[in-house]
Amino acid sequence: MAQAATNAFDLETLRRGVEGRDADVLSSLFAEDAELIEIDKDHPPNNPQVFRGRSEIAEHLRDVASREMTHRLERPIVDDRRLAFTEACRYPDGMNVLCMASADLDAEHRIVRQTAVTAWDG
Repeated sequence: MAQAATNAFDLETLRRGVEGRDADVLSSLFAEDAELIEIDKDHPPNNPQVFRGRSEIAEHLRDVASREMTHRLERPIVDDRRLAFTEACRYPDGMNVLCMASADLDAEHRIVRQTAVTAWDG
């Protein structure tokens, strides 16, 4: 009898990194040559913000993690080669930020390319 493949991507590590605002934990989930593409009000689809390589991604994640807000991982979905999730954030003044992200995973279940679209309250 064939056994179902297990998902090696660790959603609990992703949750711990997101909700604990831990950039080191989050960056450990990316491949060395990964690419993170962010689309938001200042970086539209025709000119997204792009971070290349784990060290550049980690620097960006440290900046985001340093901001005083809560982060909550919601609706994660993962299979052998893909990851998708929503990240809901809230600043102390009540402003909400919502990020929808999808990612491609390599054979070692590290993120090789992630695209995120982020929106803020008016």
